[in-house]
Amino acid sequence: MQTFHKKITISVLTVGGLLMLDACSNDFLTRPPQGQYSPGSLANSKGIEGILIGAYGMLDGQGIDGQNPWENEVQNWVFGGLTSDDAYKGTDSGDQPEQSFLERYDFQATNGHIRNKWRGLYEGVARTNNVLDNLVDVKDITDVRRKQIEAEAKFLRGYYHFEARKTFRYAPYIDEKIYDVSDPNSTKVPNDKEIWPNIEADFQAAAAALPETQSEPGRPTKWAALAHLGKTYMFQGFDISTGAPNAAKLQQAKTVFDQIVNSGKFSLTSNFSQNFDSDTRNNSESIFEVQYAKSAADDGAATAGMGLAHPYASPWGCCGFYQPSQNLVNAYKTDANGLPLFDTFNDVDVKSDQGVALDAPFTPHTGTLDPRLDRTVGRRGILYSDFKIHNSDFIRDQSYAGPYSPKKHVASKKNTLLGVGWQNLTANNYRLIRYAHVLLWLAEAEVEVGSLTRARDLTNQVRSRAANPADFVKKAVQGATRDDYTEMAEPAANYVIKPYPATTFADKASARKAVRFETRLEFGMEGHRFFDLVRWGVAAETLNAYLAKEGLKRTYLKSGTFTKGKNEYFPVPQTAIDNAFKNGAPTLVQNPAYK
Repeated sequence: MQTFHKKITISVLTVGGLLMLDACSNDFLTRPPQGQYSPGSLANSKGIEGILIGAYGMLDGQGIDGQNPWENEVQNWVFGGLTSDDAYKGTDSGDQPEQSFLERYDFQATNGHIRNKWRGLYEGVARTNNVLDNLVDVKDITDVRRKQIEAEAKFLRGYYHFEARKTFRYAPYIDEKIYDVSDPNSTKVPNDKEIWPNIEADFQAAAAALPETQSEPGRPTKWAALAHLGKTYMFQGFDISTGAPNAAKLQQAKTVFDQIVNSGKFSLTSNFSQNFDSDTRNNSESIFEVQYAKSAADDGAATAGMGLAHPYASPWGCCGFYQPSQNLVNAYKTDANGLPLFDTFNDVDVKSDQGVALDAPFTPHTGTLDPRLDRTVGRRGILYSDFKIHNSDFIRDQSYAGPYSPKKHVASKKNTLLGVGWQNLTANNYRLIRYAHVLLWLAEAEVEVGSLTRARDLTNQVRSRAANPADFVKKAVQGATRDDYTEMAEPAANYVIKPYPATTFADKASARKAVRFETRLEFGMEGHRFFDLVRWGVAAETLNAYLAKEGLKRTYLKSGTFTKGKNEYFPVPQTAIDNAFKNGAPTLVQNPAYK
């Protein structure tokens, strides 16, 4: 294998190979090894490196029999995207109905997507613990590599537990001291304790031992561990019931993010779109990226977890999921001064082609817009990457799920595995944490426990990058066929975006609003929005207002209601509880809100 990401690819796809050692358990935590392998046979340098790659393999949600990768993949488009005001489920009413329940906040402990999210995360935990359990018996590696393997495994264990905690709230923490691959009952531990301290400890240990740089892309560095540690603090930074700030946790986050910024190791890319292009992977903004195969020969190894979330038109042909909402599109409107319409953005819709025939004339919205809109969303009359001009044939059922297509992860012709297997596979990495995250998290912390002036400066670094004219989507004129177009020099829309003035950051309330709005604009359709709303303590008010307005456009949303104190988290899967019996009683308990 030439590169690290290809090693991950092979480990995920090999059905009869090494990863079968950690095949997912009936109780969703672990089970004894299957097949011909035994733990002792892995206690050597090749074996330990192999099972470490297997632990990385769960980042993309692939590698578990009977489970779809989109139910657990790292981009979180199901659990963080379509459950937010960023996106609809998309496609049509009969496709993947379990997602329709999630979109309306009808979270059931028997929902298969919820079950498999839990299952995948704790499969990842089991694999990391298998690494740490076997590592103590490995003799043929250097002390330096031993410490780095331990740190990489703890980084991954911290990540999988972080995802479980932010998704389910009532999540057990399982380490290698608890884990015993020969005893299926060893991991049947209670979920009645707060696990944030355990997650912090894993990231702290990883940061202390990992190098500042890695020769193989995809392995975490000290900075990746620190960024995740800071993110862990941010998820404790506000009371989710009241929105009140937790000054101690925000100060801890600020200290960590200051360290990253002051290191000088990272910088924003010149173009916003370079974060969604295969040719600019692992760039100056990248802090931790999940690697996907670049070569078409690695069919099946790329972003299969996003495979459903592509336009319905040729060349993809499937499947129309994860369509941007009108609410998100409206958020990219700007005023005459190039600033967001914080309170009124959703009063009037950006013009769309809802109900406009494929061959009918259409003029796109002429008002002022943030240019990130057309790097995030496909809309009528605008060139969709370098494929063709977006039209209603991109949409499976426009009356059901609206006129817009997702764009960031779809990349372009040169980055798509066209002609090999599933047309929706791309070689585009997922930037799990990029420098823009750090800047905006640090701005959040500065608003609450630091300087409003510095918060503005940090936020404007991100906003000013978005104003680079080189990143404006260009106007295209369609020729005789849909694929025959001429790209022009002028912008495709009336892009006007300016930095925030001092008046926007005159007080905490207005500064807080600006940073949070900017966070949505920068990371729209990247799977973070639902979890941001929850951690800020504003999910109920934001999402119920969203449902009231969107329900006028998408009638199936009329029945949706976000229940405060309940829907901030998903229920513990019933199957997990049923299979967690030990000494005649279940060790896992249900979230009280779902009893």
